[in-house]
Amino acid sequence: MRILVTGGAGFIGSHLVEQLLSNGHDVAILDDFNDFYDPQIKRQNIASFSRDVAIHHVDLRDSAAVRNLFHQKKFDAIAHLAARAGVRPSILHPQLYYDTNVNGTLHLLDAACVTGVERFIFASSSSVYGVSKTVPFSEDQHLSQTISPYAASKIAAEFLCSTFSHLYQMRVVALRYFTVYGPRQRPDLAIHQFTRKIYANQTIDQFGDGSTRRDYTYIDDIIQGTMAALTYGGLLFDIFNLGENETIQLKDLIAAIEKVLGKKAKINRLPEQPGDVPLTCADISKARKLLGYDPSTRLSRGLPRFIDWFLGSDRAK
Repeated sequence: MRILVTGGAGFIGSHLVEQLLSNGHDVAILDDFNDFYDPQIKRQNIASFSRDVAIHHVDLRDSAAVRNLFHQKKFDAIAHLAARAGVRPSILHPQLYYDTNVNGTLHLLDAACVTGVERFIFASSSSVYGVSKTVPFSEDQHLSQTISPYAASKIAAEFLCSTFSHLYQMRVVALRYFTVYGPRQRPDLAIHQFTRKIYANQTIDQFGDGSTRRDYTYIDDIIQGTMAALTYGGLLFDIFNLGENETIQLKDLIAAIEKVLGKKAKINRLPEQPGDVPLTCADISKARKLLGYDPSTRLSRGLPRFIDWFLGSDRAK
């Protein structure tokens, strides 16, 4: 297949592109290399395979540029991973998040329909569950409230995907990722940020009392589930959780990083942040059954792998 990966120079996207290439697919990347974090990091992410893919510098907010690309190039499938990410920044810049994550998705769906794209994979987020009282989180839960603009943008984009699938008979799969980590993880995310600061003997900020829990999912498992979605032949529109179905408290995560690094964290304890959910935990039974999703990397194995990568990268220098 000829597959366009939006956000293909990012953390998850670059791993997906690598896997697609190794499976013999013809791959193109759409990425605007914005300054949410150092664009040079993205260039490093794709350096080893940049000669094997077409790289299109396109901003999803530009509907004409998106449509022009689709008219110039024929794609069989879209893996839409590009987004403005992060709960806390979305509270400061809600319009940017709406424009990119909602309008950007709309522009892609519209161009995909016009040019006959057969399959659309949408990277959603566990944040859509908000402060759910039903644990673990299941795809069939009724979602009545999100607590950040980022989460609201993701659930809105899911509804757009559902609508376009219904109207134009496009096969669409929405994947709700649960806190992904591993080599190339974005520098603003907890595991990467804590590792970098503890290693450098800098103070880390801990929001709340450390009791919040996350379902951390290793990148290899996310890629396995995403690849399976590209061949899913069930409902025309469907939603799947991709997580590990295992949670860890924030304070225990910090302790685990300390243990692997052999260094003690200096902690600045702060009040809880608006928009942060107290818990994420994925029910992955549906993905297991219908996608053959089989996460195998628990945090006890994945965290040392990430830290090995960190210590061998420029981030540690």
